Amino acid sequence: MSNKTLLFIMFLFTLSFVFASCGSKETTPITEEVTSDTELATTGQLSFAANGEDFVRKGFVSSDGWEITFHHVYLTITDVTAYQTDPPYDPHSNEEITSDSKVKLNTTVTVDLAEGENNAAPISVGVIENVSTGHYNALSWKLVPAGSGLSEGYSILIEAQASKGDQSYNVTLGFEDSYRYYAGEFVGDTRKGFVTEETPGDLEMTFHFDHIFGDFTQPSDSDLNVMAIGFEPFAGLMQEGTVYEDLASLSQALPEETYEKLLEVLPTLGHTGEGHCFCTVIHE
Repeated sequence: MSNKTLLFIMFLFTLSFVFASCGSKETTPITEEVTSDTELATTGQLSFAANGEDFVRKGFVSSDGWEITFHHVYLTITDVTAYQTDPPYDPHSNEEITSDSKVKLNTTVTVDLAEGENNAAPISVGVIENVSTGHYNALSWKLVPAGSGLSEGYSILIEAQASKGDQSYNVTLGFEDSYRYYAGEFVGDTRKGFVTEETPGDLEMTFHFDHIFGDFTQPSDSDLNVMAIGFEPFAGLMQEGTVYEDLASLSQALPEETYEKLLEVLPTLGHTGEGHCFCTVIHE
């Protein structure tokens, strides 16, 4: 075999090897792992409760010395909505909560904050299943007049006993206005609103009825007692051992200054633990 023939054969062999190598690169599959947001999403459970605290469950003494024992404290709650906000919502901004990450409890419930024993747990308002996990650090709700039942026509209905010395009155106070509360994170011994796959979250609507009547254990010049109207103005309306009033009648029966003070106090009842709320009165 001649040298030229040998060189030609070697050239063809080399060329075929190059083409084979290029062909193998083109046919080698390239894979990429793609994970959708849906596959990453995790869900849990979020529950809601209403709490009148010891003021309602155990009773207390008003700023002007009346011992008040609550038999029933009915609230009608609706439009309960939990939010994940960043930055955290500040109720002192006097603005509504804005967040695309929210869940709503689609029910209207009348609860009795005085239900149960002195050490009873807060009253359940409802549960939402399959909510996105995370920290629900803001909460809003409405108090509206009940459409039926024992508190029909009132968003808040108080049935209590008030005693001082040899005086003792049965008390029924109904408030027919509607209120919308906007609250930030729960303020208390433990933080609330954390939802994970393994651990349900919970949120609380807390109501401070000492804001109406004051608290004898606090100094008379404390912010609470300066704001409150006490019980004496209601005792002055006593008829045959009972006090039975609503806002419509109180507007006529109370001195104008006292009535206006009551209207200012009622929106301050709602809290999340000790956390304050921004409240608007709904006129419908």
